[in-house]
Amino acid sequence: MLTDHLSSLATPTPYSAAIAHPFLAAAASLSLPASRLALYLYQDRIYAAQAYPRFIAQLISKIPLDDPNAADLATRTLTLLVGCLTNIVREVAFFDTIARKYDLPLDHGYWCERKATRNYTAEMARTGAMASLEDGLVFLWAMEKVYLDAWSAVHTALPKQFPSQTQADLTTKAIRDLAYNWSNANPDFVQFVQGIGDLVDDYFAPVMAAQSVVGRSASEALARAEAIWARVIELEAEFWPIEDEQDQFRVSK
Repeated sequence: MLTDHLSSLATPTPYSAAIAHPFLAAAASLSLPASRLALYLYQDRIYAAQAYPRFIAQLISKIPLDDPNAADLATRTLTLLVGCLTNIVREVAFFDTIARKYDLPLDHGYWCERKATRNYTAEMARTGAMASLEDGLVFLWAMEKVYLDAWSAVHTALPKQFPSQTQADLTTKAIRDLAYNWSNANPDFVQFVQGIGDLVDDYFAPVMAAQSVVGRSASEALARAEAIWARVIELEAEFWPIEDEQDQFRVSK
């Protein structure tokens, strides 16, 4: 299966750089400052509220709904991508709830957009506009897979009991809620990521059997999928804020 193949690859940016970044290590050890967590959530909200819906809409426009020979796969793809849009609306509301509940500033005008965020959203826009549906689905799966693995590691490392009342403890509770939402502790998210992976594997079954696909040989299609996987890992590794960036990117002093 393509997803197993991609997961086994050594990439120019190591997978560990994306799923074991110092930001995540600080979250897991509960030493992450509230301001850096807020900076991250602000960037992720840009991704979720703006770039992700456009990307999914672009993929939907590529589904061959008029091809009777691909009707079943097209319907599965449409159902999954519509589900992505439903999920992301809920996700943006989740960001806002976390911000209010745990006193994390996500207001427009409080933070600047990081270059890594612009790079990520630009790559999503380029892929959505120029790539095939199959390649776009690889990109989608890669994003969600990295997120699942990253936050699963955080969730596993968190202590079982949490304090209460202080601002630091509010940040701890925010990390706990975020880690659950995007980790393998949340069966809904696991099923969501698995569903995307299953769809990708079905689209690429001919490629993995060394059969050519429309416009490309099997080797060309596989090489493109590998490049997408490597690029998403690179983007994810850069997306996590580093130490003291919360001061650099804060507008309101």
